[in-house]
Amino acid sequence: MALGKNVKKKTKQLVDSKHMLKGITFASFLESTIVPIPLEAVMVPLMQARRESLWQIALMATIGCVLGAIFGYALGYYLFDLVGQWAIDTFFSQSQFDSVKTKMENQGFWFVMTLGIAPIPFQVAMLAAGATQYSLGLFLLATVIARSLRYFGLAAVVYYTGDKAEQLIKRYRMKAVIAITLVVLLLWWLSNLIR
Repeated sequence: MALGKNVKKKTKQLVDSKHMLKGITFASFLESTIVPIPLEAVMVPLMQARRESLWQIALMATIGCVLGAIFGYALGYYLFDLVGQWAIDTFFSQSQFDSVKTKMENQGFWFVMTLGIAPIPFQVAMLAAGATQYSLGLFLLATVIARSLRYFGLAAVVYYTGDKAEQLIKRYRMKAVIAITLVVLLLWWLSNLIR
């Protein structure tokens, strides 16, 4: 209960701030790196309150996430031997990470796309991509596509439904995430058939 009140208070402060776009970029960076709490709790009310900046909010959230993804990739690439085990112990289990690493080596692009959309901590994909030295370009492309779908999708819902957006997103969020994830998985499967 206290967390919900705190989020609402911080959102109100962000709505009224002249640094709103910088704040959402920083919040997105944090969400993609060390705070595995979905940004939607702040973004949707912010988008509803600042409709004139709706698309800028989505863009800045995407940029913040991409910067966070680069940071996470660099951690995996350069410092995995030093901090990797701590991150695994903090965010997931060793067996989960081993499974992710194998998938990253075999199907990295589609794996990153799926984790970027699905409600799974994105830190897994970032560390695995860096630790396996997966192509940075492909990693960033998959990240940009996945997070753009997520954030610009929220913006589109707010644009078309206005004040009903928060209620609709709460009601249909999981169905939408499942549907988009299934589409990505279908494309992934089709790409394997074409090879």
